Amino acid sequence: MSNTDHLHKFLFDNCDIRGEIVSLKQAYRQVMENNPYPPSMQKLLGEFLAIVGLLSSTLKMDGKIILQAHGNGPVSTVMAECTHHNEVRGIIRQNPDIELTDEVALAANLRELLGQGVIVITIEPKRAENFAGKLERYQGIVPMEADNLAACIEHYFEQSEQLATRIWLTVNSQTAHGLMLQALPQQIASAEVNAEHWETLVTLAATLKPAEILQLNHLDILYRLFHEQELRVYDPRELHFACSCSEERCIQALVALGKDELEDILTEKGSVDMDCQFCNQHYHFSAEKVRQLYQGAMLH
Repeated sequence: MSNTDHLHKFLFDNCDIRGEIVSLKQAYRQVMENNPYPPSMQKLLGEFLAIVGLLSSTLKMDGKIILQAHGNGPVSTVMAECTHHNEVRGIIRQNPDIELTDEVALAANLRELLGQGVIVITIEPKRAENFAGKLERYQGIVPMEADNLAACIEHYFEQSEQLATRIWLTVNSQTAHGLMLQALPQQIASAEVNAEHWETLVTLAATLKPAEILQLNHLDILYRLFHEQELRVYDPRELHFACSCSEERCIQALVALGKDELEDILTEKGSVDMDCQFCNQHYHFSAEKVRQLYQGAMLH
């Protein structure tokens, strides 16, 4: 099996430790086609995509997990998401008021690109309402206290979820890869045995070289690292790029604007045009089509 757009989950049978490995190739390239930015920005977006691919295994319902960051540096926004149906997409946006110098564009780290900011993990069900009729969602705040995304997410799990976590990311111009090990609540082994295995497994995972990640498939990587361990590998999930934009969603946004604001836009521009930030799909609504929404008092 190739390293193309797959997520494998694995579990160690003799200790309370699990893992995941993800590779994005075609999906990553499709996202990059819509984000023609300098290499450091594309690398950062690739890391967000790899992380959200790893975290997507936590989705137990029809919904999506979103990883986003906002800052006051040369990059203002990074966002990647993966749905329960294995659809990934992402965007990165440059701050128009801050120049991205050649030096930063070539070799910047997370905090050099985003400056002061915050990372947010959101799990959003597609259709889940509580008794008050509001959408139920989980949101976790990740302090941006490290120079790289992997360390920030590791710190979040250790502090907020009390789960020791290690993440290794490898991203180039063609592919984005991620490997994660995570300690589980104690069930099958003693604390001492779990600690010994954790130290051993982390040490083994850290020996993996970028060239091996790029050249070997997932099963070969796991055998290369953990062939002396009792390892259970689950069937893979195939990830792919997809965008949820549609004309219907655009119409919903127009309805939300209201009649008066839409009339102001029509007076100024003669029509309404909308572009999807994720896939660059363009939606055009003539004045006649917009005003058809007025029928039935849909807009107020």
